Amino acid sequence: MIPVGPHAGQPVLREGPPVDAARTAVIAIHGRGASAADIIGMGRASELPEVAWLAPDASGHTWYPYSFLVPVEQNQPFLDSALSVIGGLLQHLEDSGIPAERVVLLGFSQGACLASEFVARHPRRYGGLVVFSGGLIGAEIDPSGYSGELGGMPVFGGCSDVDPHIPLARFEITGQVLASLGAEVDFRVYPQMGHTINIEELTAARELIAAVG
Repeated sequence: MIPVGPHAGQPVLREGPPVDAARTAVIAIHGRGASAADIIGMGRASELPEVAWLAPDASGHTWYPYSFLVPVEQNQPFLDSALSVIGGLLQHLEDSGIPAERVVLLGFSQGACLASEFVARHPRRYGGLVVFSGGLIGAEIDPSGYSGELGGMPVFGGCSDVDPHIPLARFEITGQVLASLGAEVDFRVYPQMGHTINIEELTAARELIAAVG
């Protein structure tokens, strides 16, 4: 998949070994108003020396302009462009010797929505998925509208029950859809946490990434 649209050609920050020397890779996707520099630090903090981290930058610090809860068409062409960036990075990694089975997609907030949406639209056995406060994109989610097989792929997700941006019901139905596609889903709800990432989530994500390969 070749990146197209407004996000094509944006910088990609890297952490860890070069991809042709790594065993595993993480595609880390930042949230609205943030940048690749804000999320790539997870790579440094993870202390996993065989993992290459790639973090793409969104044009204008926003992957799509409106809420992820509006009809998909309202966020075009930005949404499709963002998804094509993920697909392009997966192709780059595969061309460099790291197949999808050893790639973890990870995101926070808007980035978590994108990672979830990409996996649901392109189901196959990825190395794993980490969803920090996010969910599938669209005004309504119909679980019967998804098909494919994730082959036991590990999925970790965490979200607050009072997140002002991510309704708990959307987070929960996202876990249900991924499970219906054959993923091994560990979704956790944190009372009164707000829109952030806690230490337990970071630990769970690190353990998921470390187990890949």
